Amino acid sequence: MLTLKEVTKTFNPGTPDQKRVLSGISFQLSKGDFVTLIGSNGAGKSTLLGAICGSFPIDGGTIELGGRDITAEKAHARARYIGRLFQDPLRGTAPAMSVMENLYLASGWGGWLSTPRKREVDALKDKLALLDMGLENRLQEPVGLLSGGQRQALTLLMATITPPKLLLLDEHTAALDPAAAKKVLSLTASIVAEHGLTCLMVTHNMKDALRLGNRTMMMDGGSIVLDVSGAERQALTVDDLLQRFKAGTATDRVLLS
Repeated sequence: MLTLKEVTKTFNPGTPDQKRVLSGISFQLSKGDFVTLIGSNGAGKSTLLGAICGSFPIDGGTIELGGRDITAEKAHARARYIGRLFQDPLRGTAPAMSVMENLYLASGWGGWLSTPRKREVDALKDKLALLDMGLENRLQEPVGLLSGGQRQALTLLMATITPPKLLLLDEHTAALDPAAAKKVLSLTASIVAEHGLTCLMVTHNMKDALRLGNRTMMMDGGSIVLDVSGAERQALTVDDLLQRFKAGTATDRVLLS
């Protein structure tokens, strides 16, 4: 499904601020893989997701999705089949527009100036009800008035209402309170399973990294330093993962939050 071959990226090359953030990244995700991606701050996790989304050109290597080379595709073209959620709940929605307007645009059923028909409103309302956050009763409220958890749940629904080929989650619960984070993670697991999505989820939470999905990868210094699945992953503990980190690259407080 997703194949990266020797992907490299250096920011500010040839300057005193030069920093190599991706160092020959190579891996492959099969259709339906749900991969949790861990690593210390600065390891290259978000940069990796940005490279896959086309947020910036890579320096070398190739990125293929569904057997097609997308290395040179622009971000807006990739957005048609790659869904992405960010850490900040304020991203991914139009805050001045209503819940229904945001969801209707994400559905692809209409354009900016079109008005949803009753059957479309009913269908979208049913989808909102499945989130179990009361959003089906707040259809006309601006998204900017929602709580962080409600907004992130809506963004998750928007990103998957037309199931993407690939779903990228960049610490999408890190800014939420514990109760909201638990709810959004539960929704994430349910939606990924329902649609059989291929998903790559960045997290700092070691427990979630081992509990969710079917595979865990660890990054350090712009490289993949661990890639486990199956029985090997099931046998791992949080302490095992902590031992894999080099001294000084991460703290127990961050990793166990």
